[in-house]
Amino acid sequence: MTEMATQDYVEFLAQIKARIRQRQLQALRAVNHELVGLYWDLGESIHRKQLEQGWGKSVVRNLARDLQAEFPGRNGFSAQNLWFMLQLFREYSAQPKLQSLIREISWVNNLVILSRCKDDLAREFYLRATARFGWTKAVLQHQIDNRSYEKYLLNQTNFDHSLPAELRAQAALAVKDHYTFDFLELAEEHSERQLEQALVQNLRNFLAELGGAFTFVGNQHRLEVGGQEYFIDLLLFHRRLRCLVAIELKIGDFKPEHKGKIEFYLEALDTQERMPGENAPIGIIICRSKNKTIVEYALRNAVRPLGVATYAVVPQLPDDYKADLPSPELIAERMRLWDRDEGEESDADPAPPGEGQ
Repeated sequence: MTEMATQDYVEFLAQIKARIRQRQLQALRAVNHELVGLYWDLGESIHRKQLEQGWGKSVVRNLARDLQAEFPGRNGFSAQNLWFMLQLFREYSAQPKLQSLIREISWVNNLVILSRCKDDLAREFYLRATARFGWTKAVLQHQIDNRSYEKYLLNQTNFDHSLPAELRAQAALAVKDHYTFDFLELAEEHSERQLEQALVQNLRNFLAELGGAFTFVGNQHRLEVGGQEYFIDLLLFHRRLRCLVAIELKIGDFKPEHKGKIEFYLEALDTQERMPGENAPIGIIICRSKNKTIVEYALRNAVRPLGVATYAVVPQLPDDYKADLPSPELIAERMRLWDRDEGEESDADPAPPGEGQ
């Protein structure tokens, strides 16, 4: 092949590979949609028969035995799984919104949410997030253990007045109020440099804790402004927001001057490194602790999109977190905003780097 022909072939091959992966993903989603739909129908049928005929628990044991005899090797028809189908129908039969969401994620992830989340709004959050970010069972369990539902709803950002309306709902899912970095095995006393290096060395877990859709660009990312050098602790890219994300790490309390520093970085990124088709960069300050009132004041006049979060190197979250949550009506309204960009699902891989379905 000539050099030009070789390059043409490489590009052609890349396009074909992308198409194959996309169709494989669509096929997997279709199969999963039908499988969960079947399990829902079985749960409903058992429920109806128990109501109409007064059948007791024995019907599940008998049905499991006969179905396994007819379809050997299918673990999905065990007595335990049939009970899960029945429970799924009973729990969600009065929740039409949740009924449509359960078909978007795997059966095993449905069982995790069903068994570990008792609040309908929390279930909706994890159903939507699992479908959107492609969380595996392990990642989903980690998110529930770390109470990501509460952390997302309580995050402190200025996105409402610094981002276009079409980006706000997705941006709200890019910043938690609190991150748990228990996978770092850092001592309670550590430097910012040690924290940064540990996060880079544990990149897979770090991206999972962020929640999905982030890719790593670099650490100590160099900027040059006015002949002087500046360095961003961590630079990521958010694939759904299509923007750079600058992260500043602070091992102490949040201070109002931190806002000015990261806004300076965002201005430089926007001017020097933002590529055609990308949105304006956003910044996240992750500090050891914060006074929510001080953060609120600091963000009021911030022009660039910013979020301020805390972190811990051991699992911890105040017991009264739930008391600070918005009203159920406001929570439901926020999650309805997710539907506005639901169509983006088909345009991107279902999972963050290193994660699978």
